[in-house]
Amino acid sequence: MAEAPTSTKPRRDGARALDLARELRPRFAERAADHDRHGRFPQADFADLREAGLYGLMVPAELGGFGASFSEYVKVAAELGRGAGSTALVFNMHASVTGALAHTPAELVRLLGAPKRYLADRDAALAAAASGSLYGVAMSERGAGSRLSRTAAEYRRTEGGYRITGAKAFVSGAGHADAYLVTARNGSADPETGDPQVSYFLVPAGAGIRVEETWDSLGMRATGSHDVHFDVEVDAGALLGGVEGLTLMIAEAMPQWLVASYSAVYAGVARAAVDAAADHLRSRGLGCLAPARARLGRAEAAVAALELVVAEAAARIDRDPGAPETNRWVWRAKLTAGDTAAQVATSLLEAAGASATRRGHPLERLYRDARCGALQPATSDVCADWLGTAALGDDPDHDAEVPRW
Repeated sequence: MAEAPTSTKPRRDGARALDLARELRPRFAERAADHDRHGRFPQADFADLREAGLYGLMVPAELGGFGASFSEYVKVAAELGRGAGSTALVFNMHASVTGALAHTPAELVRLLGAPKRYLADRDAALAAAASGSLYGVAMSERGAGSRLSRTAAEYRRTEGGYRITGAKAFVSGAGHADAYLVTARNGSADPETGDPQVSYFLVPAGAGIRVEETWDSLGMRATGSHDVHFDVEVDAGALLGGVEGLTLMIAEAMPQWLVASYSAVYAGVARAAVDAAADHLRSRGLGCLAPARARLGRAEAAVAALELVVAEAAARIDRDPGAPETNRWVWRAKLTAGDTAAQVATSLLEAAGASATRRGHPLERLYRDARCGALQPATSDVCADWLGTAALGDDPDHDAEVPRW
């Protein structure tokens, strides 16, 4: 009996994606110092990610991707963060777009009133990602941060779709993305209603989009998170969900892609700090000093605990997205990641000594990258306040004096 032919098609699933991320990590780590020094977008890293097909990490297999779950995403993101924090952070933005598109149930989209064409538009965007299109997120604004209810960028309906005008800040991968997820409020809505009617649009790069090179930061210097100015018209298919005004509702109901996804990146950065500190202590003969070993041991335990928190949040997101207890874990994961990364990097830099504070030393760069975790939306203070409000038995999304989003 003749043997069945062996398929030569490469395996594409979450486990294979993690293997690919592990293969890429040493390359990213080798380039990270140079990218950081010059504040230069890591083009070589993203060429590797594109070639490996990892732009399609969250894309369903039937559309050419790996069909990763949230748990599989966090493993890949942490591995990339262990290699280069900036690269992992930009990748997180892309995965946030593709993950939200892929993981929002079609039944929910229909219940919200999406037009029939929406699913075809969604699948086209996902297939493009699997084929090598990179997506960025243009949500934050100067003076408003990531508070969606204070969005100043506007959209207005036109005969063929929508016109979007406004400026965004901290747009990671600015000038390198093939399309941007843009938040904008309905400029024609009645301001007396109190409903800002904020919507999401996937806006292709091109005419009407101007990058203002403003990014010169303490950490995550290679993300290219410049300001971006929009004065562009898009067709009706650019409206994500196919329905206006969904942004705030989705942010409250399923915050994982706006909050928890960052956690994996900073878990990877924190783990990289432990790796770098261990290398430094060995190379300098400092491993014989009990205080230095104790700091390394505490840091390792703290990072292991962080990894467990992130894994628990991810598992709950996969099992029961949007549930109240799932969302508590979403906020716990972001708070724990931001605080742990900063505390671990600070302690290890002190243990390593003054020589590790020189520019170009891995611990110096990782310290600066780790300090950004608590500042990424939602900030550690916002996460802690959300959790404290919930612990008091109140509604953390609506009972705060200032709107959460």
